[in-house]
Amino acid sequence: MSQKTLVRGGHVLTAGPAGALGDAAVLVSGAVIEAVGPYAELKAAHPDARELGGPHDLVLPGFVNTHGHFSEGLITGIAEQYTLWEWIHALINPVRPHLTYKSAYVGTLLAGVQMLRSGITTANDMFVCDPLPQPVTPGVVAALDELNLRGVVSFGAGDLGLPGGIAPRLDEHAALREAAAASRLSTFRVGIGAVGGQTEELFAASVELAVGGGFGVHIHLQEIREEVTAAFQRFGRSPVAHCAREGPFGAPTLAAHCVWVDRNDRELMALHRVGVAHNPVANMILASGAAPVMEMRALGIDVGIGVDGAASNDSQDFLQALKSAAMLARVTHLQATAMTAFEAFEMATIGGARALRMDDRIGSLEVGKAADIVVLDGSSPTLANVHDPYQAVVWVAGSREVKDVLVDGRPSVVDGEVVTVDVAEVVARSRPLARDLVRKAGLPHLSELAR
Repeated sequence: MSQKTLVRGGHVLTAGPAGALGDAAVLVSGAVIEAVGPYAELKAAHPDARELGGPHDLVLPGFVNTHGHFSEGLITGIAEQYTLWEWIHALINPVRPHLTYKSAYVGTLLAGVQMLRSGITTANDMFVCDPLPQPVTPGVVAALDELNLRGVVSFGAGDLGLPGGIAPRLDEHAALREAAAASRLSTFRVGIGAVGGQTEELFAASVELAVGGGFGVHIHLQEIREEVTAAFQRFGRSPVAHCAREGPFGAPTLAAHCVWVDRNDRELMALHRVGVAHNPVANMILASGAAPVMEMRALGIDVGIGVDGAASNDSQDFLQALKSAAMLARVTHLQATAMTAFEAFEMATIGGARALRMDDRIGSLEVGKAADIVVLDGSSPTLANVHDPYQAVVWVAGSREVKDVLVDGRPSVVDGEVVTVDVAEVVARSRPLARDLVRKAGLPHLSELAR
């Protein structure tokens, strides 16, 4: 019989029907939540349970990062001078042919450590690379398992203007699907890099794999105006309308960005229950614009928050993205009530889980759900005085306050340190790989490592 764990907080924010509880606890049994309620009652019923947290800490569900790219794990802090369209051609396209299983594995470890330290327990990833004779993307799954970080994994397939045809892209999907099926924590989705990046043949094959295979879809949609213009020129309709017509929305779809969506696009997304990943930091860095988050939510669209890639955000700190999401809504609408701390918190937890259609398993502290739990340190000067717990999480806390992280009931962060991997060793392993990558990509004008 496994030992039970009692996770105590002065404030337990369940993101579920119970709302916020004072001096409460979450009882963890194995990988699942057994009970949530007053600390004194649970302690009396389970006196031998191991304890985490304390009377001043904040306990909350693990954050759900709804969009990112572990393929960018080795190229953080580079190419800030480009908007997205230019950035793809100047950085991503030169790098993608040189990403290997090893760089996928180490890059995921490097970015995953940062995610765990900021309270992320689920990461929805799209790995963008060119297929090689040896599959690349299973390296992501191997690293996620080692980190004890829940993953939703996809290969961001694209073939338009690229050599090789669709066969190696489908083979990469198959290799990643097999790796995820063998994983304790990862699940597979069909990645569509972008509507405009695929030939009609690959797009049709992607739809067949997703809908016919019973998998979800992870896609970039209408991130920038140029993407929408190009789609109208090619198809006579927007990317959202094209997806609604050609079939990917027949599978559970998570669409990243959705910055340039008009009323007709939003209504189609609501009709097909398309979940959205809002990536405020990356959208601002790449000057893409501000997504109409509140308009989408008003239509019932499930919107979560994403940190995006390590070369487009460039930080992998979820608490930065969470705070930025609330601030961007307020400055866009010039209204302090445009997005409340509670609404932002909901997007970061159960809202992200709904966007991924995983809210039956993660996203809130409820009996029977996976024990994905974060403890924020109430003994820190930052959280010494909590006047409103939701505002404390969104406006006040930083990654330094992330004290403990459980994923599937197992500790990934203890007392602020990632315990599943040797962080110093990961950092050391990443350096020659990053240097080799930017040199092979021919980027001495962008990276001092390539010189």
